Parts: sequence; structure tokens; C-alpha cells
Amino acid sequence: MTDTAPPRLLRGRILNFSALPRDDTDRAAYRYIEDGAILISGGMIEAVGDYAEIAPRAGAAQIVNHHPHLMMAGFIDTHLHFPQVQVIASWGAQLLDWLNNYTFPEETRFVDPDHCAEMARHFFDLLTSHGTTTAVAFCSVHRSSAEAYFTEAARRNMRMIGGKVMMDRNAPDGLRDTAQSGYDDSKELIEKWHGKGRGLYAISPRFAITSTPEQLEMAGALAAEYPDCHIQTHLSENHDEIAYTASLYPDAPDYLGIYERFGLIGPKALMGHSIHLTEREIAVMAETGTKAVFCPTSNLFLGSGLFDDAGLRARGITNAIATDIGGGSSYSMLQTLDQGYKILQLQGQKLHPLGAFHWVTRGNAVALGLEDRIGTLDAGTEADIVVLDARATPAMELRMARAKTLSEELFILQTLGDDRAIAETYIAGAPVKKG
Repeated sequence: MTDTAPPRLLRGRILNFSALPRDDTDRAAYRYIEDGAILISGGMIEAVGDYAEIAPRAGAAQIVNHHPHLMMAGFIDTHLHFPQVQVIASWGAQLLDWLNNYTFPEETRFVDPDHCAEMARHFFDLLTSHGTTTAVAFCSVHRSSAEAYFTEAARRNMRMIGGKVMMDRNAPDGLRDTAQSGYDDSKELIEKWHGKGRGLYAISPRFAITSTPEQLEMAGALAAEYPDCHIQTHLSENHDEIAYTASLYPDAPDYLGIYERFGLIGPKALMGHSIHLTEREIAVMAETGTKAVFCPTSNLFLGSGLFDDAGLRARGITNAIATDIGGGSSYSMLQTLDQGYKILQLQGQKLHPLGAFHWVTRGNAVALGLEDRIGTLDAGTEADIVVLDARATPAMELRMARAKTLSEELFILQTLGDDRAIAETYIAGAPVKKG
């Protein structure tokens, strides 16, 4: 990774994870440093530790004092839709109606490269202002949308994953490709962008409803040709969706079985939502290492259902967590954790604050197979960092006056925080938050 940002030493409180903590006492899983320092050079973390230990190594590095704020790895969002930036907060529908009434008409606008470029600038500004440094996004069916997405990511030197949606049926005119053109466009985009700079490609059949068997076969061929690419799609979000999918693929054992037949499952596959799973689907996901992606604000907004985090984890499935913009209602991973906490509460499941912040950093990096590059503050990883201010608003400051522990502070951040709680975002060692 190349970077022109000058060397920096960031001073502040540090929270870094090495595993999923059970609770505050599980100190083998995380490291908290009251007066810490992160030394950055060439866009990479060179050293991290106590300020007194690291400062003598700073040399000519610019020293930035973020104390008393808390520094951790930048947030990772594992499922969202780039073309939906202007349909977020669209009223009154469940999944299929929401797609037909809002999303599909909006996505037809992304045939225009100028519109794509403008929306990409806004989209990336919103991500970084909320502390998100890596995301996995669906673009529209148009190649121009993916070009704009990866071009903007490269301009900002961001570790981003994305892909052109493949959809050749059950969508309006102007929003369908073909099995062959979807394959050809995706292949050309992979060759151009995957592994170039910090960009990574996700093969992206939208979901089984909008792809013919021929298209899913072509998507599976891409997955076989490019096994280091991610795969992203949707699975078992809504009961009507599941029923419609079954009618289109009557010979499949279940929804996941469709993707399984075409080679679209495995450790690189991200299954958005995964709410209403059968016993067989759970067993296959566990056996193959296929990942489930929890989208709490979207699941609540569209009335889709309650994600069984503890149940899937108990079966050995790795769960990621994501905003799902624009069915999701906030770009903030803090607000995503807040709503996720409530969904789990309804099922008698507990999300500890340390576990929550592990989830949106190292946990999501593990789900992506990228924990050696992002998601921690370990030396030798990419210097994507978020600086958090738990006193960013009057309500937060008032509550923090009574907080006594790190876990209390984290819970205040996730419950009351939003983009105002993001004091700074660093991408490859460069500060990028506007305003």
C-alpha cells in the first residue's frame, strides 16, 4: 500500500482487540492504554503502546494529541447499497414493495456516470464522517456505478469492497443486465479493480429473485475463476421474499440451496440478513464457513424479523454486522450497535459493550478474512483509525459525568452517539473528517 501522508504520532486513550471479549475481566482479549500512542508511517501502523514508550521513536513525525478521546480501529460496514443514498428514510413498505417503489426507480439513475460520481463523493463523505473506514457495498446494475465507486475509493486510498449488481429479471427496464453481460462486466471490473491499491471486488448477484439460473451459474463461474474475490447477496430477509424465491426455484431444498447449487457459498460469501433460516441452511452455513450479516436498523425499519445472533454463533457461524443503507436508517455503526443491542434484548441475548466494539472492528474484519490488514491497531496493519468523543453532545457529557468504567463509556457511545461522537477519522494515516 502506497501513501503520501506524513508520519504521525497519535496520542490518546487506546482500545485494541485481539479476540472477542466475554466481559471487562477478559483482559487477554483486549488492551486498553490510558495514555497511549500510535506511530504511523507510510499509511501503516508502525508501533502502538504507552506514549512514554513510543514517543522517543517518533523522530520528525507530527504529534497529534487526541487525549482524552478514545482511539480504536476504524469501523467496518459489511453490507450496504451505494445507489440508495437518496432513498434512505423512504416511508411505509416492507422489503419487496420497498424495492419496487423506491429502490429500483432510484437505481435507474445510475446509468449516468456524472450522477454516479456525484453520489460517490457524498457516499464516501458520509461513511468517513461516521467513522467507517471500510465497507462492502452493492453498486447498481450499471458498470458506471461500480467504476465511480472504485474510482472514489482509490482517490481516497480507502480499503473498500464492492461489486456491480447482477440482475437479469424481475426488475424494471433499464435495471437489468443479461447472464452474459453481467458476467462480462463483472469480469472486466475484477480485472481492473480487484487487488489494485486497496480495492477488492465482491461478486454480487443481488438475490435469487432477480437472477435467472443462467445468471447464477455465471456468477458461480466468476467465483470459481476468482476465488480470492468476496461474494455478496441476500438470504432469507422476509417471509414473502422467501416464498417468492421458492416459487422461482421449486427444485431447491431451500433458499440457501439455490446459492449452494451454483457455488456461491463458502468462507468468502456474505449472506445479508439471514433471519429466517432452516435447520439445513444453518448446518450448511456452519459447515462451509458462509457468513451471516446482521442488519439491525434495516430489519426493524422494514419489519423483517429478529436476527438470532447467539443461536448462529452457537452453531459455529461467524456473524458480521452492517448498516444496510438505504433500507437501514443510519450510516452510523454506533447507531447500528444500538439497534442491534435492542433486537438481541428482545430475544434474551446480551451484547456486552466490549463485544459490540469488537464486532464493528476486528469482528467484521475476521468475517471478511482481513484481520491481518484492518480491524485492529496492531503494528503492521493499515492505519485506519477512528477517534471517539464520548462527551460530544450535552446529553452524552451529562451521562459521562457518572460513568466510571470503559464499558460504561462504550455503551454511552453506542446508545447516544452518532457522527458527532466521531472526533476524527484516519484513512491510511491521513485525517479525513470534514467539519
